[in-house]
This record gives sequence, structure tokens and C-alpha cells, in this order.
Amino acid sequence: MRVIAGEYRGRSLTAVPGKGTRPTTDKVKESIFNMIGPYFDGGWVLDLYAGTGGLAIESLSRGMEGAICIDIDPKAVAVIKNNLASLGLAERAEVYRNDAERSVRALAKRAIRFDLVFLDPPYAQQKIASDLTLIQQFGLLASDAWIVAEHDTEVSLPEQIVDCVVDRRASYGDTCVSVYRFTGKIPAVPLDPR
Repeated sequence: MRVIAGEYRGRSLTAVPGKGTRPTTDKVKESIFNMIGPYFDGGWVLDLYAGTGGLAIESLSRGMEGAICIDIDPKAVAVIKNNLASLGLAERAEVYRNDAERSVRALAKRAIRFDLVFLDPPYAQQKIASDLTLIQQFGLLASDAWIVAEHDTEVSLPEQIVDCVVDRRASYGDTCVSVYRFTGKIPAVPLDPR
């Protein structure tokens, strides 16, 4: 695993030990960023099932200002912190061990809005539609935010989830990527993500 492009292009990332985490392949990662970027001018990214932190790190490498990485697995949290530290990115990212729903509720109290959200839960535990609904209910999306959901090709996600509408879909073997765009309105309240 490596960073594909941007400031940290070519740098290696450590995988989570064991078979509990399925990292996004370089081919899929490159395709995702070609669909939504490929580069960014600031903004914040939320990786709700972060695994190795590879998608958040790729976002930071390509110009995102900051990232919040969440994972329930303590081994994954340790790997994310290690990967961020090895690239000198620890100051631009926050890492938490928590489940998705609790994390969304906690982030809502901080009034953070994200420009990019990754939802790549373990295939056996996918609740992407409910996660994305909750994220919108708690006002965590910035205007025109991208939401990238990775799921099994046998899982059929709706074309629209509240105010998020599918922009593109692509399949790679048993992996499907559904890219949503947030079309809803947000209150004009200045927010500080820190």
C-alpha cells in the first residue's frame, strides 16, 4: 500500500495486521480520486471506517487541510497513528477509537462540516444508508460535499439518501464504489473544525 499522488506520492503505508481489515486497493483508490478530485484546495475529510487511514492520508496528500479518522478496532487505530506519524501528518489529523454512530453524534457537538466523507465499513456490517442519513441529520456535510461509499457489488444502495444523490458508480471485482454529492442547504454559520 502506498500514497498514489500529491505531496506524499509513493510513500508506503502499513497495513492492519490480520484479516479483519480490507484496505482499499491502489487501483480503486486512484479511481476514486479521479472521480472526486483529483486534487483539493483545503477542506476537511472524515474517514468513518478508517482501517489504515489510507483514504484520509491520500486526501491530505492531495490538498485537504485536515482529517478525522475513526475506527472501532484498536489495532487499526494504532496503524493509522503510525502511518500519519511516519509521513509527518499527525498535526493535521485526529484519530479516534469509536463506532460510527457515536462518532457522528460526538462530531455534531463540535459543529464540524466535512467536504469529503469516506464510508468503507466491513462488508458484513454495512449500514451505509443509515450512516449517511445520520451524518446529514447532524449537519456534518459542507455545501457540495462528496461522500464515497465502498461496498460489496451485491449491495444495492439507493440513488438518493436524503439530500445526497449518486453522482457516479463503478465496480472493481467484488467492490462497488458509489459516489454521492450533497445537494442540501446548510445554515450560514461559520465553523472552526479544530
